[in-house]
Order: sequence, then C-alpha cells, then structure tokens
Amino acid sequence: MRVLGIDPGLRILGWGVIEAEGNRLSHVANGQIGSGAGDLAPRLLSLHGQLVELIAAYAPAAAAIEQTFVNRDGAGTLKLGQARGVALLALAQAGLSIGEYAPNAVKKTVVGVGHADKRQIDHMVRMQLPGADPVGPDAADALAIAMCHAFHCAGRPMAHRIKA
Repeated sequence: MRVLGIDPGLRILGWGVIEAEGNRLSHVANGQIGSGAGDLAPRLLSLHGQLVELIAAYAPAAAAIEQTFVNRDGAGTLKLGQARGVALLALAQAGLSIGEYAPNAVKKTVVGVGHADKRQIDHMVRMQLPGADPVGPDAADALAIAMCHAFHCAGRPMAHRIKA
C-alpha cells in the first residue's frame, strides 16, 4: 500500500510517500511545498494545485494528515486550519481514505515517546526508512505521519480514521 503523509502548513507543507507491505516500510519520496506570500486565497489555491499534482504523480492508495493543534496564536491556528482543509479537500477529491493523527500519537508511534523533538523524529524516520533523506523537518514529519498510518492500518486500531 502506498501512503501519502501530509504535515499541513500554509507557508510550508511537508509531504512524504512510503510503500507499506505488512510490517515492511520503504521510502518512495518526500518534499515540501510552499504557497509563497501575499493574499490568503491565492496561497490556498497554490497549495491545492500542488497537492493535486503530487497525488497524480505518486498515486497513493491512502493518505494521512496531522490534526491541527491550537496554540496561543489564534490567527496562526486559523490559517493552519485553512491549509489543512485545502489538503483534506485535495485528498478527498482523489477518493483517498484519510487517517488523521494527533502530533503526540505520531511521535509515540514513530519515536516511542509522545513529546519527541524534531531531531528525534528525523533520526527515527531515517532509521526506519533506509535511504530516506528528508528535505527538511516538515518532510520528516510527513514521513512519520505516513508511517503512523501504515502502522495503524496493519491491524492496530486507528481512532481518527475517516473515509473520504
């Protein structure tokens, strides 16, 4: 099963594609897409277009996305939620089943602790996906999200799974 992981963001959206065969995972590709600067609507449109192209290029069978966490910056959280909504739209338009995971659940699954930092996530992604060289922390997070989804789809319960 090919899984596309998405670490949503308006400025930088990380993505990672893995192949899962049972408990065996392999790296396919990863990257980061950006929306530039300026007005919100054109930036969201840019993210959507880039995601549609990405989905067409890698033809995933499933997708996973990180849930939004609320921080002190209400405006920033709202913009993140809008970028996440655009990502969910692109995934749903492609007819993909979508797993949604809290950041701590992803960290616990991939690293073993729910409060791992970015370096630990990058390290474990590289260890568990030989040959993976994430282009940045958002891409490493996206690969971890895809790994979390593959782990849960391999027979373990998945609390936040939806069908698009």
